[in-house]
Amino acid sequence: MSFVPGSQQRHLRACMVCSIVQVQQRFIREGCPNCESFLGLQNHPDSVQECTSQVFEGLITLADPSKSWVARWQRLDGCVPGVYAVKVVGQLPEEVVQSIEDAGGRYVPRDGTVHDDEA
Repeated sequence: MSFVPGSQQRHLRACMVCSIVQVQQRFIREGCPNCESFLGLQNHPDSVQECTSQVFEGLITLADPSKSWVARWQRLDGCVPGVYAVKVVGQLPEEVVQSIEDAGGRYVPRDGTVHDDEA
């Protein structure tokens, strides 16, 4: 994430899958750099609204996620360098969760909740 002027900070959103933080227009223009293959946010403003959230807590800047204990702790060690939220509030639509699972992934909510099958 590059510098975001104060006037643009209200447009920041966090991906509900990987928690990367970007301005809304960047999600629309480029998609999510970690999740694009199964979220398909690029050029889909409605999907950006459904799969990202303006409600998030804390920020982590990761320069080298593969070597960071914080990245491992946040389950970000396979992600691109960038700025990530510690906690992202929101729920993905069920069809999006299903597409993640169909792609071989496992969705773990970034809001601190745990599904029944994970407890």
